[in-house]
Amino acid sequence: MVNTNTIKGAVKETVGKGKAAVGRAIGDVGLQAEGKAEETEGKLQKTAGKAVDAASSALRKSR
Repeated sequence: MVNTNTIKGAVKETVGKGKAAVGRAIGDVGLQAEGKAEETEGKLQKTAGKAVDAASSALRKSR
């Protein structure tokens, strides 16, 4: 089962990439920075979700 943080993180990462791209396209440095920050936050959240999945899987296998 996939942890919700994995999914939410992936969505946040994608939205952040989009914001950063739009910011670059229109020359809005603030939007670009906001997008990069959101992208990074999404990557971290996704990684945390994957870690929880791996730990959960390992725990199930050890039973």
